[in-house]
Amino acid sequence: MGHSGRVSSIDHITKQAVPPTDDVRINATAAPEAAEVTTNHRVDTTFDKFHDRYSIRSLGLKTSPVRALFAVANRPEVVSLAGGMPNIADLPLDVVGESLKELVDTRGTVIMQYGSGQGEPETREHICKVMAVEGLVADPEEVTVTCGSQQGLDLVTRIFCNPGDVIMAESPAYVGALNTFASYQTEVIHVDMDDNGLVPESLREKVTTVRRDGRSVKFLYTVPNHSNPSGISQSAERRREILAVADELDLLVVEDNPYGLLNLDGDPLPTLKSMDPDNVVYLGSFSKTFAPGFRIGWVLSPPFVRDKLVLAQESATLCPPVFSQLAVSSYLAHWDWRAQVDSFINMYRTRRDTMLASLAETMPEGTTWSHPSGGFFVWLTMPGAVDSAAMLPRAVTNLVAYTPGTAFYADGRGQRNIRLSFCYPTPERIKVGVERLAGVMRQELDIAETFGLDGGRRHSRDLGPGPNLA
Repeated sequence: MGHSGRVSSIDHITKQAVPPTDDVRINATAAPEAAEVTTNHRVDTTFDKFHDRYSIRSLGLKTSPVRALFAVANRPEVVSLAGGMPNIADLPLDVVGESLKELVDTRGTVIMQYGSGQGEPETREHICKVMAVEGLVADPEEVTVTCGSQQGLDLVTRIFCNPGDVIMAESPAYVGALNTFASYQTEVIHVDMDDNGLVPESLREKVTTVRRDGRSVKFLYTVPNHSNPSGISQSAERRREILAVADELDLLVVEDNPYGLLNLDGDPLPTLKSMDPDNVVYLGSFSKTFAPGFRIGWVLSPPFVRDKLVLAQESATLCPPVFSQLAVSSYLAHWDWRAQVDSFINMYRTRRDTMLASLAETMPEGTTWSHPSGGFFVWLTMPGAVDSAAMLPRAVTNLVAYTPGTAFYADGRGQRNIRLSFCYPTPERIKVGVERLAGVMRQELDIAETFGLDGGRRHSRDLGPGPNLA
């Protein structure tokens, strides 16, 4: 009775704080003919005469849990530890501005025209030079430029997956990938993780089981460097083991590597693609190391895959934006971009260390969290029966925002988990945000203890599989 009262209170806060944008969700693990649609808010179809005409696929398009609270979280008094927005305040905007002016003055009719569906040759050459920093040697002809690596992931899923196919993904997994996979009506099966990344034995077992049931596993999706959301990086030995299992199972690997150059504690680790060029499709991006607003990413793939990606790209956009591509190329050609990346690394290291120290000082007993060696995120596991999604409106009321762990599982797990982002807030704001979060968690734990909920909801589906952060 007390518990239902608490939920009612939270629902009331949600209605006050959250714009009603998150109307319809689809179970990402369901086959298309059995898609389970649930409503988080009442859907008003009065003014949408097309509501009964949308495809089942469109129902897989979900609003981000962060975006649903964006209007509130963006208020200046709220410390947002939710989004993964890069801090680009230190970019040399004067240099970027001069480069853009020169592009307009000297190549205006080129940058404002259509281009190649594969991407501009000089941009693909620069991309290869960037990948070489991580030991990845590639030919520009193997590169397909995309509108951010998110579009690259969409195109890869489009050309490989049919409705009902299975995709293996780490646990937890990037929410943007899960939404893409859901939109193509695939089923995601999570592979166990530990402190060294994906567990090879879990990958072998789950792929074997699915295939024994006569189903098709199309690829393994992984973020091996500073994973979003866990912050975990696969060790060099673990990478070799994963690739050996993939080779044994004849399983394609899709490597998403937006954070590889942002190793805060040492040199970048070798990419999976560099270790197994023939069996890995690689996704890269300039969003984390230059500027996300230009929306330039890429896919590095074998020739036959590249040909299909170009056709898919042409059907989606005709071509990636030439202006953005040549703006990135100009920046890389005229600025010490590696020194700029080092500047970002120093800035993010300070923010990460501040967050880890603040968590150690303020979190309730029994709370655990990851210790990322790079990237943007810390993965936190709460003690007791606290539900991160139910707690979020109360946290926003107390002027701190985060991303609930359930966003990063296709099967509803992650209730006790939180993704915290240290990339954007200043160190001072990070301290304040973590202190506020700790206070909210203590309140929730007190409520759970008062109503005897501690332990009553600690089921295996709440815990994951996931890295051991104890």
